[in-house]
Amino acid sequence: MSTVESRLAELGLTLPQVVPPLAAYQPAVRSGVYVYTSGQLPMVEGKLPVTGKVGAEVTPEEAKDLARTCALNALAAVKSVTGDLDRIARVVKVVGFVASAPDFTGQPGVVNGASELLAEVLGDKGVHARSAVGVAVLPLDAPVEVEVQVELTEA
Repeated sequence: MSTVESRLAELGLTLPQVVPPLAAYQPAVRSGVYVYTSGQLPMVEGKLPVTGKVGAEVTPEEAKDLARTCALNALAAVKSVTGDLDRIARVVKVVGFVASAPDFTGQPGVVNGASELLAEVLGDKGVHARSAVGVAVLPLDAPVEVEVQVELTEA
C-alpha cells in the first residue's frame, strides 16, 4: 500500500473505484508531469447521496462533506492514470463548483471540504491554488463538483 493510501486508511477513508464518465470524456488525463481530472461529483457507490442547491435543499455543512467526497474521487482518478498516488509532487490547483441558491455566498467554505482533505492526506504537497465558483446547476443536480490538477514527480 502506498504512503498516501496508508494515510487515507489512518483517516478511516478508502480510495473508491474511479467514477465512470457521464458523457464523452475521461476521468483524468496525464500530460507530461501533470494530471488533470475532469470535474468529480460526490458519487458514492454509483449514486449521489444528496441532490439540490446549497443554501436551499442542501446545508453548507452537508456540501462541505460532499466536497471531501469529490476530492477523494479525484484522487482515485489521478491514481487511474499514474498507478501510484505517491507520485504526486503537489496539488497545483483545485476548482470547485457549488450549485447555489440565489442568495448563497459561502462557496469558499464548501470547497474547503476538498482543500482540507487534500491537505490532510498529502500534507504540504496538498496545499494548492483554488477557485470556488457558484453556479445555477450541476450535472445530475449535484450540489458540488471538484476538479484537481496535480504535478507528478519525475519517474
